[in-house]
Amino acid sequence: MHHHHGHRHDHPHGHHPSSRVMRSNRAFQIGILLNLGFVLVQATFGFLSNSLALVADAGHNLSDVLGLLIAWGASWLARRRPTRRYTYGFRRASIFSPLINSSVLLGVTGFIALEAVQRFLAPQPVASTTVIVVALVGIVVNGLTALLFHADRHSDVNIKGAFLHMAADALVSLGVVLSGVVIFLTGWQWVDPIASLIIGAVIALGAWSLLQEALSLALDGVPAQVSLRAIEDYLLNLPGVESIHDLHIWALSSTEPALTVHLVMLGDFAESDLLPQVNHDLHDRFGIEHSTIQIEKATSRPTCLQARCGA
Repeated sequence: MHHHHGHRHDHPHGHHPSSRVMRSNRAFQIGILLNLGFVLVQATFGFLSNSLALVADAGHNLSDVLGLLIAWGASWLARRRPTRRYTYGFRRASIFSPLINSSVLLGVTGFIALEAVQRFLAPQPVASTTVIVVALVGIVVNGLTALLFHADRHSDVNIKGAFLHMAADALVSLGVVLSGVVIFLTGWQWVDPIASLIIGAVIALGAWSLLQEALSLALDGVPAQVSLRAIEDYLLNLPGVESIHDLHIWALSSTEPALTVHLVMLGDFAESDLLPQVNHDLHDRFGIEHSTIQIEKATSRPTCLQARCGA
């Protein structure tokens, strides 16, 4: 038996990790500072205008800052070197972060729904002008923060969690502005809870999708951007490969798919030529960052429930 391990340090989609890391670091730093400033503005105006709604929203936005800090901390942990105890390093932290973020988002939507029902049953006067102005600032702050994470949201589920969190808050602020304008023009106080319910439903859909994706990665599911069938077909069509078995694909982190597989070979094979090319193709064609391949001769192939034979 022979095995080969491949690890490529260049990113499979053309962006070197260092540039992506620097970009995400800037996004976290700017986003945290913007949102902390907004929390102070909301709390100040809330106390000055005696608006419980603004004070409560300041508390909600403080939880956004904590969410960004968690995501940033996970991103930092994922880059730490492995230790003798944690031989894979701390890459998994970048998967646990979106689990926390999506759970917090779902909790926020539950709170929004409960508050909306209570206000619908017992409408309360809304200081529409103050609320509109502060909510407009919220759209700018949360919208800008979401844009900072926009570029990497598809390649990193941790960044996607931060993006969805900020985009959801921008959507909440937009809903507050629209409902505030309607209340200002018509005096219909019931518009506020109805808008809150609609916004909460939209946020819940995004949060549920993020939670499913993060759970899948946490349970070693095949990452969404990787095609298991395409990789199986590629490996089975390699010259000299009779069958494959024990093919596993999972995520070491939110951006690093890993693969292990046994290739059962017919007759003689040029391992020195084949394996480097396979590792290169797995990286460049399928985005696999870490691959471990074990070669077996057909005569020594073990019985395996996961074996797949070529045509």
